[in-house]
Amino acid sequence: MLVVAATERELALLDGLDTFCCGIGPVEAALQTARALEQHRPEAVVHVGIAGSRTLEPPELVLGSEAVYCDVIDPASTLPRVERAGPDAALLERARLALPNAHVLPIATCGKVGAGTGFDVEAMEGFGVLRACELAGVPAVELRAISNSPDEADRQRWRFDEAFAALAEALHRLDVV
Repeated sequence: MLVVAATERELALLDGLDTFCCGIGPVEAALQTARALEQHRPEAVVHVGIAGSRTLEPPELVLGSEAVYCDVIDPASTLPRVERAGPDAALLERARLALPNAHVLPIATCGKVGAGTGFDVEAMEGFGVLRACELAGVPAVELRAISNSPDEADRQRWRFDEAFAALAEALHRLDVV
């Protein structure tokens, strides 16, 4: 199992795990994850990180029921595009059972913090990571810990440490160690 996160800080508490830093933003995450899948050839991927939520409190956990790429949603467009990537159903169920207090919700992927997507949970890499895994045929699931409101611009008020600790504890409960 490969644990993928956007930053080294999100991976810092995960000693002993096979980890990879995919970079920040949906495009970088997709490209770097595709490269990592080729190099590591994992049996599965757990994509972890922090997220903003309008209704959930830090450090609540969220398992993504789908990753929605909000930067390309245009209801008026007739051009074909992929704007949603789903988790592996069996992996999501395993995670849901291991983390019964985690919320299972769609997670918006957008290239800008506080993009106003209309989704309750927003992050920046989920779609890129899940789509790369989908195309490579590697089962994947997205796990986020809430660290802030997406509308909170002052990063000093984000609860990074609590969110990172919640992710580390959740990964141990998922039995990826």
